Amino acid sequence: MLCVKLGRQLSHPVLALLQSQLPQSVGVRLIHLDDADPEPQSAGGIPPYVPSLQPPAYVIRKTGFDLLKDPWCNKGSAFPKSERDRLGLRGLLPPRSLTLELQATRFMEDYYHPRHLIPPEDVKSGGVTPEMARRWKVLQELQDRNETLFYRVLFDHFTEMAPIIYTPTVGWVCVNFHKLYRRPRGMYFSAEDRGDMAAMMYNWPQPDVQAIVVTDGSRILGLGDLGINGLGIPIGKLDLYCAAAGFSPSKVLPVIIDVGTNNEALRADRHYAGLRIPRVTGPEYFEILDEFVTAAMARWPNAVLQFEDFSIEHAGPLLKRYRKHHLVFNDDIQGTAATALAGLYGALRVLNLPAAALKEQRIVCVGAGSAGMGVVRMIAAGMQKQGLSFEQAASRFWVLDYNGLITGGRSSMTEYVRPFARRDASHEGESLLSVVKRVKPTILLGLAGAGRLFTEEVLTAMNEGCPQQQPIIFPMSNPTSRMECTAEEAMRCTGGRAIYASGSPQPPVELPDGRTVAVSQANNMYIFPGVALGAFLGQTRIITDAMLMAAAEELPKLVPKEDLEKGLVYPRLGAIRDISASIATAVALAAGEEGRLRGRMRDKFAQGPDAMRSFISKSMFYPDYKALVHLPSGINE
Repeated sequence: MLCVKLGRQLSHPVLALLQSQLPQSVGVRLIHLDDADPEPQSAGGIPPYVPSLQPPAYVIRKTGFDLLKDPWCNKGSAFPKSERDRLGLRGLLPPRSLTLELQATRFMEDYYHPRHLIPPEDVKSGGVTPEMARRWKVLQELQDRNETLFYRVLFDHFTEMAPIIYTPTVGWVCVNFHKLYRRPRGMYFSAEDRGDMAAMMYNWPQPDVQAIVVTDGSRILGLGDLGINGLGIPIGKLDLYCAAAGFSPSKVLPVIIDVGTNNEALRADRHYAGLRIPRVTGPEYFEILDEFVTAAMARWPNAVLQFEDFSIEHAGPLLKRYRKHHLVFNDDIQGTAATALAGLYGALRVLNLPAAALKEQRIVCVGAGSAGMGVVRMIAAGMQKQGLSFEQAASRFWVLDYNGLITGGRSSMTEYVRPFARRDASHEGESLLSVVKRVKPTILLGLAGAGRLFTEEVLTAMNEGCPQQQPIIFPMSNPTSRMECTAEEAMRCTGGRAIYASGSPQPPVELPDGRTVAVSQANNMYIFPGVALGAFLGQTRIITDAMLMAAAEELPKLVPKEDLEKGLVYPRLGAIRDISASIATAVALAAGEEGRLRGRMRDKFAQGPDAMRSFISKSMFYPDYKALVHLPSGINE
């Protein structure tokens, strides 16, 4: 006999359904709720026990990423901390646990107001159109379901898709990352994980990680402090590692270090999943970074570790702290610097001048942060290689920050700026326009990330001060909204004379006389994938200044003559695989000359550059379907 308690209004349909599904030998007795025994009364104010028909817990057989890929068991960012520890999820999800209700609210907001439909004000400020955001979303959905296909289309359409997966679209992605988050990609380490990072590192399932890109989200492009939303940058960078330099997608790791955020709007946003605390600073900050670097390098000692978008007060000290001990580099400082120097060598080729002409240039640089000063120092090193002393090279620069021209009369400045401060203190704080009119620079660099600083007056004065040589104008800040000037503005104010390259892509410019002027993109993707590949395959242990200088000198050699005649100072992105192979070869050759190569690359070095280039090219991942073989768990693991 089967007894069922039901409300009276459901009795007949349910009874009929049960009787139709059960054997005839089983009888069914229907008990209405109002006929049932009354609920026991509570005694002494203690509520009665009410048994639940739902199980209090489910037994699962999966942990880690396997669990997160299971649509039935996955809770996404709602996993509580206890389950994250118990199920091997710690570090695979943003630090803050959300609720099911908040997840549902976020979904409904997206349901009614799709994230890829950007309000007009966002388009105006970020340089990202609704169509670019839509394409990013399409690519992300493809990557979620089939990474081989994703990288194949990215590989085949790199020039078109690079601005979608990286600048400028990645800036919009980072601003909205807490609303766009759908599935885990990369690892999260926070200030609350101190003492546990070495163990957490093993929650990442890949035993052979070859490249790691890490940020603390403190200075994302020119957009400022975005907290854990900055993870979009390492994700985009490593997509370029795979597409441009042939790293295997299964062997790269994007990382965010969450030490809080000073972005009060983010901390107050209910969807933000990072720590809601002001940024950790001082010795505690470096202790957190030390623990992460030690843990990462202990598990993957041969991996390249790239630091990305750290604030000015931490970027330089962190690079100095680790670069002599591990295979690390900072792309903002070193990659941007090598890219800028390569572009200047390319510009000299456009002008039919030798590389030695670099030492004769007068350079105004707007931006005295980690990126700006990294560029200044790299160019100065190039001038030294062409025969100048450091003091002579430093005298060829005029560096400005938001307070104007930096001179020795300034009361305080960082140590890396001091050697480039002008000695004449009477010009302290001089405006950009006044400096350009007085100095008549041949090169104008923008790395301030503060928007349209190269005004019509500045560009016109730049052109008038270079009657004998075409002015070289590089607004290198990202994203598009933070560029110092557009290509159209530079060409209009210089009558089409400018040799121009920008950090974010710009369309060709139509001049009034009917000519079309091609413009270059001064993008670090020309440099950092090849540098990382050459250093990793060469097992060089560290990345030296000589290796970076070799990359900067190699890149302009790859610009075809016909493109130089059009004013292009960088090679075309369509050849990015060949570019990366050439950069990696140059980096490995420089490492070989320093005696830093190990393994197979050292043997290839003895055989010559062609053997090294062949080895590098054959080592690159190519997106194609391979035969799959199943092995039981534990076999060859």
